Amino acid sequence: MKKILVVGLMMSNFVFAQNKKTDTANYNRSVEEDLSYVASEKQQIKAERKEKPLPLSKKGQIFVFYGWNRAAYSNSDIHFTGNGYDFQLNNVKAQDRPTKFGIVYFDPSWFTVTQYNFRIGYFIKDNLALVLGIDHMKYVMDQNQTVGFKGHISDPEYAAMVQNGQVNLADEKFLTFEHTDGLNYENLGLEKYKNLVHKKNIDLVWSYGAGIGFMFPKSNVKLFGNERSDRFHVAGMGTDIRSSLNLVFWKNWMLRLEGKAGYINMWDIKTTLNNKPDKARQDFVFGQVLGGIGYTFNTKKYK
Repeated sequence: MKKILVVGLMMSNFVFAQNKKTDTANYNRSVEEDLSYVASEKQQIKAERKEKPLPLSKKGQIFVFYGWNRAAYSNSDIHFTGNGYDFQLNNVKAQDRPTKFGIVYFDPSWFTVTQYNFRIGYFIKDNLALVLGIDHMKYVMDQNQTVGFKGHISDPEYAAMVQNGQVNLADEKFLTFEHTDGLNYENLGLEKYKNLVHKKNIDLVWSYGAGIGFMFPKSNVKLFGNERSDRFHVAGMGTDIRSSLNLVFWKNWMLRLEGKAGYINMWDIKTTLNNKPDKARQDFVFGQVLGGIGYTFNTKKYK
């Protein structure tokens, strides 16, 4: 009986030891699997943090842009005042003056000749950028037109050119009037961005916003045979709404197509070279389409 009891105890101890070894092995395997999973998760999170954020989206990003525009203008009333005259020309037509396509569009020494646009934007928060811009448009009064006249001119030679409340501008003797160096709209805007398409090396980003700024034209005006006024001058203010599509490729390079509409009011246009109080004022609505190339980059590392 004692022998049977001893054999039984020995067998139970052997079974218990085997079960203990199995449980320990299973536990160790489970711990190793958990550690492996945690390490894998950490590597994945680290890889995601190292990946650059979407272009034109994150706070701290910057973009620069250069392009060219075409513009259109509503008719406007232009009011002239000075020594011996105070009159208004009604519903004056004007248009832009694009430079013929050629090397001038790519030669940096000639870039101000074209109707160009420059932008620099900084994302003050995710998907919202503060944008500083220069819109170098050109405004040229149509010479071949007859316009309404209201007011008075003391000089009999030029007063005689007014017939039945109208004046013909075709011979350029009465007036030439343009902002061709140019109609410079220096503006600051806020733009909201939204990513529409995100592929490996291609992003399509839509933006919309508004801006406000001052007008700094170089107005070329020749009135009543006086020496032509041709100088830069802060003449008024402008405001606009805008929207753009931005095709970003290889994470950084950008093609931009933008449309905008706005209002310009210039109340202090210089019409003579001297310091006489001669000036003109006008206001009008404008539309603009522009396109060009840009570059976007991050100002901080995303860890």
